[in-house]
Amino acid sequence: MNTTLAATEAGVSIDTVRTWCRIGAVAAVKQAGRWIIDAASLAARIAVGKMKRPAKKVVYSIETMTAIGGNRWTKAGHDRVYLNNWDEFAGLEVTRYNTGNISTASYQDQGISNSQAYKILGCIDKVWFDAADGKLHCRYGWGESRVASREEVWDAVVAGVRAAIAAL
Repeated sequence: MNTTLAATEAGVSIDTVRTWCRIGAVAAVKQAGRWIIDAASLAARIAVGKMKRPAKKVVYSIETMTAIGGNRWTKAGHDRVYLNNWDEFAGLEVTRYNTGNISTASYQDQGISNSQAYKILGCIDKVWFDAADGKLHCRYGWGESRVASREEVWDAVVAGVRAAIAAL
């Protein structure tokens, strides 16, 4: 079978199939500059790809929150971990001039204007983990961006925190 048919059957790109052929992930021979792929070998590779590893359980705790960059704060019976870098978890990347003003910005790998970056930064004031109830919390700020609503930014923060904990 050729690479186009193999890619269709496996549900991957043709380049992926070519890479599998080059590294020996599937049995294939090159004839006249084209890969000829063994169907049984491709079926075995597809089966390997379908095997799921068990998802790593995400546990919110003081230890995991500090491990991803949080700062622990205890006072008056409260035990919290503040995530001052919540914008990084949301996918907001900002570079600044020496004055502190934003020079370039992108949100979830899409270039955005500096004013929209300021609005995203202003839409959430604080993000913290409360040890008493074991949940993430946020206090919304004053801004609202055209790029993303407060709720969308908050959802992106939670997803980023979960991914960071799962990567530990």
